[in-house]
This record gives sequence, C-alpha cells and structure tokens, in this order.
Amino acid sequence: MAEKLALDGGDRVVPEGMVKAWPPMTQQDKDAVLAVFDSGHLHGSSAPRCLELQERWAEYCGAKYCVVTNSGTAACHMAVATCGVEPGDEVIVPAFTFWSTAAAVLHHNAIPVFVDIDPKTYTIDPKLIEAKITKRTKAIFPVDIHGMPCDMDPIFDIARKHNLKVISDCCQAHGAKYKGRKVGSIADATAFSCNRSKNLSGGEGGLYTTNNEAWAKHATMMREFGEVVVAGQPREYNAFGLGWMYRPHEFINAFILSQLTRLDQHNAVRKEFAAYLTEQLAQIPGVKGPYTPDYADPVYFSYVVEFRPQELGLDVPVKEFKNAVIKALRAEGVGLGQWQTMPVPGQSVFQEKKGYGKGCPWTCQFGRDVEYRAEDYPRTIEFIESHSYLSGVYPPNTMELMERYVRGFRKVIDNIDRVMELARE
Repeated sequence: MAEKLALDGGDRVVPEGMVKAWPPMTQQDKDAVLAVFDSGHLHGSSAPRCLELQERWAEYCGAKYCVVTNSGTAACHMAVATCGVEPGDEVIVPAFTFWSTAAAVLHHNAIPVFVDIDPKTYTIDPKLIEAKITKRTKAIFPVDIHGMPCDMDPIFDIARKHNLKVISDCCQAHGAKYKGRKVGSIADATAFSCNRSKNLSGGEGGLYTTNNEAWAKHATMMREFGEVVVAGQPREYNAFGLGWMYRPHEFINAFILSQLTRLDQHNAVRKEFAAYLTEQLAQIPGVKGPYTPDYADPVYFSYVVEFRPQELGLDVPVKEFKNAVIKALRAEGVGLGQWQTMPVPGQSVFQEKKGYGKGCPWTCQFGRDVEYRAEDYPRTIEFIESHSYLSGVYPPNTMELMERYVRGFRKVIDNIDRVMELARE
C-alpha cells in the first residue's frame, strides 16, 4: 500500500530544516572577509585581492587574462563590448537563458537575435544559428545554462565561416568542461557571475576572461569610467572612452578567493548527488533527470527534472501534471522551482521594444526592426512547461537528503491518481 501523502495528513519525507542553504560558509571564509578591514584596501581595481583573484581565476580557467568586476551582467556587457559590437549590430543569443544575456547586448545599443534550444541539453542549438545570421551579425553568445556546456565546436565552425566572434555566458558554469577543457578559455571572451547562488559564490561579483590582451585592456577601461588605471601609478582621471562603474570591492573578492579553494570539492559533491538522482529517477515513471552529452562535463548549477505524464498513461497537459506533482512534492519537503516562465523574447522589454526610449536600438539609424514572437521558440516553451529544478542538490547537504528526495518522488508517483485529484480540487 502506498504511503499517505503529506497533502492528506501523512508524514513529510524531508523534515523541516533539513535542507541547508548555499553556499557553505566556513571560518576560513569569515576570516578572509574580516581581514579586509585591517588591510587598508576596501575597493579598487589595483587592490591586492582584486589582483590576486584575477590571477588565480585566469590560471584556473586556463585563460591569459581575467578582469574582476561587480556582477555577471557587467562581465557579459564587457564580453559584448570588447568583441567589437557597436550600435545596431546583432548578437545571436539563446531564447532560453536568464535575460541578462540579452540585456548585455541592449546595454551596448545592439540588437539581440534569438535562437531556439536543443531539446536535450537546453543550450542553444547550433543547427539553428546560421538561419539567423544577417549582414549585421557581429557575434554569437551561447550560454552554459544550469552548468551545462554548449556544443562549442559547431558554433565555432559557423563563426569562422561568417567571420563572427564567439563570446560565452558561463555565469552558471564555473569549473564545467567541454571536451576536457574548462570553460573560460574556450570562447573569445567569457563572463562568469559570482552571485550568491552560483557555484563560485561571492554574494555578488563577476569575472571576465579572454586570451586577447587588447580586449582585456578594453574591459579594464569599461570597469572604471573609461579610464586607464595602472597599479602603482598615479590615476590620471582622464576617460579615454565610454565606461561604467563596474568595480568590485575587496570584501567580495576575499570571499570569492576563499570559496575558490573549495570550488572543485563542491562541484564534485554536486556531480555525485546528480549522478545518484539521475540513476534513481530513471527507475520512477513520470520523471527523468538531465541528459549529459559525451562532450560535456557539467557542474549542475541546477539539477533539472523533466516531467513525463505519458509514462504513467495520463492524458493531461504536461504543465498540469508538473504543477500537480510539484505541489505534492513540496508538501513532502522536496522543493522544486523555476525562474523562467517564458522565452526571453516573450518578455515585455522585447514585446514593447522600449530599450533606451524612442524604440532604440531597433529604431536607431544603425539598427533595424526585429520581430519578437515567443511562439517562434517552441522548444523553449516546451522545456519551460515540462521541466523544473530540484533545490538543495549541493553541499552542505548530504546524500541522506538525496535519498529522501528519491523517496519523496516515489511516494508522490505511487499516489499519482490522488495527486491529480487534489490538484483539481
């Protein structure tokens, strides 16, 4: 006989308070941040922790240069700007991403052009890119979403054919590998976020990497009002071009440096949890773990769960099935969530084309009007409707929690008729 659902008054599978928050923080982290107070350096692009973080992250990724900044969005903007994108130029981005990828393009008065995703990996589908290239296209901007590396070789083949740059949004993919090579040194420029939720957390913060010295110098100017600020030399206070205030502060740099010492360890735990969950969910009809292509070594920023009502003989829309199961799982203490409810081109900023005002960049003399229709990205819509993300699949949580998660899935699926009945009440 199936266990009684928590929705019906049964016992929760996961006790209150068992799921711990990310990131795990140690005394080492606290000491590193507190030491900033005594250092005499609270901020600045020439501050010691900023310089150390640049050196260590470049070394970690295998890149020649790193520029530390204050957010992943700023790092994405740096990637767009340094690759030579100008007003009215077009940049190809996936329809499924956090919208900062496209926002970085708009920040430089350029036009995002969207491409649908591969249905298995949920990253940009290289086979669909070439049809979106125009004479205005300057770059391709793939995203390693949820820690899953994109298939970069065919993207580079297309870029070389059309003389385009490839810049990469790896904001969710610290330590991920493509064909054995760490992301951060593969694309012409790469952006990382160190937001609280990311695999390498600083609370906030961002990292830009490239192998191009001129691009790295451009990024450092962007970071500090368009000025050239050289460590150990007097500041000239002369802007050589347009710049922003993208500087980080040393408290964040210190925290990131401390967390970096355990990044590989933390990623290894994520992978262990993910492997176990994927193996177990494969034995439970109606749900499935993520697919991993041969070329990818993902780091599971999110653990993605697919919902498959047809495997249970249910003739219901997948979104209805997913919502019913998630409601029952949450009552059991198994949390699932989602941060994207529509393809990025379906968001109001693209539907209304406000941009900077007066319709720019689309109506500017250098731009062109681009039609954005969410329904043109059916794979993205299908992914959003049929997938969700399982919380807590990271340290300091333990394998015991993963085992309880599996019990929760089994319990809910064993009671699926009742789950669907409760969802309709």
